[in-house]
Amino acid sequence: MNTNLSIIGVIGSGEKTYSELSSPLGQWIAENGFHLINGGGAGTMTSVARAFTEVSERKGLSIGIAPSDNFCDTTEKRKTYSNPLDYPNPYIEIPIKTHLPLSGNQGLETGSRNHIIVLTANLIVALPGTSGTRAEIQLCLDYKKPLIILDPVSCWKEFENSSARFVQNVQDTTNEITKFFQY
Repeated sequence: MNTNLSIIGVIGSGEKTYSELSSPLGQWIAENGFHLINGGGAGTMTSVARAFTEVSERKGLSIGIAPSDNFCDTTEKRKTYSNPLDYPNPYIEIPIKTHLPLSGNQGLETGSRNHIIVLTANLIVALPGTSGTRAEIQLCLDYKKPLIILDPVSCWKEFENSSARFVQNVQDTTNEITKFFQY
């Protein structure tokens, strides 16, 4: 693995793919020499990782931070460790399995893998999503992580007065990423 590459996180719906956004974004991230990190699950996580890994001459790798089925807070629970079904998705090249089961509405809690995703990425791109994505956006703001919100469906209006950069399409997203890494 090339450890000199920056890592771009892409967060979004675990159910809907938003492939018109996630696929070209994943391809662009791969073509421009970055690693990709996400939660390793379904929806946009699968779609962006699939597009990323389909780029044959890329330098980066896809990284997925997978949850646990339950807390591993006892010896007995650790003996039965497992990931939820469909984790990690088949396009994750470096699966990082965690002992952290919380997600969705509990995504801000310390038992959530969202913290690892946000803290590991150099920059995060948020796509449309629900409560889990909302928690990840809030963590980006709390940790002062550079955040681009790609929101053509206006689902993240509550964050419009934050430090996040709002964009409406993939081209504007890639322009913002390019600007950020031209420091």
